[in-house]
Amino acid sequence: MNEARFRFYEELNDFLPSERRRREFPHAFRGTPSVKDVIEALGAPHVEVDLILVDGRSVDFAHILRGGERVAVYPVFESLDVSPVQRLRDRPLRDPRFVCDVHLGKLARRLRILGFDTLYDGFAEDAAIAAQASRESRCVLTRDIGLLKRNEVQRGYWVRSTEVREQIAEIVERLDLASRITPFTRCAACNAPVEPVEKAEILSELEPLTRQHYDEFHRCTACRKIYWKGTHYRSLLSEIRHLMP
Repeated sequence: MNEARFRFYEELNDFLPSERRRREFPHAFRGTPSVKDVIEALGAPHVEVDLILVDGRSVDFAHILRGGERVAVYPVFESLDVSPVQRLRDRPLRDPRFVCDVHLGKLARRLRILGFDTLYDGFAEDAAIAAQASRESRCVLTRDIGLLKRNEVQRGYWVRSTEVREQIAEIVERLDLASRITPFTRCAACNAPVEPVEKAEILSELEPLTRQHYDEFHRCTACRKIYWKGTHYRSLLSEIRHLMP
């Protein structure tokens, strides 16, 4: 058996048992595995890692461990300049185009309301989600750590919270999305853009009270769903204002 000492930083500690968080600890392993394999064996998915230092030197995921090393593992940086060291991606992880797993339908709708391109299929298997994310360069949002450990997933985030309002606040903060919010520009139902539509064009599709009290409407360019600034709009707008800078 060989042994190396590891230290995980910031939110990567969420994947570790409490006795290993925010401290250096030893880890024994057999053979000469890649540092990526050991990091994921310890619990952290590779998509949340953006910098690895082995004995103070930056390395990539393929770096081989032989025993005796000290390994520091860092999450994605927002503002710290780490250009002198080897980043694990040639462009930022936090691309605001998403695909949500089957358990995050409510979160997908909220992200669409904020204006973010977000795919969701309530029946999609993990393999299909991973393949689509890879094919379209999307960030996977999931509560399933195993999904993030699939090799084809290059961008992803493990959603810590289980309540949708907390989830959306978490995503906006952790992925630095506040300045990119463009509310009510996408269809919450199907993800396509929405556009203004004249009331006269859709008059026959409106309920009597809606027709009487509202004059400004938008319609989805794909599923043709109609939107207006009713009571639900005002409630959502209040939530959104707390997320924006």
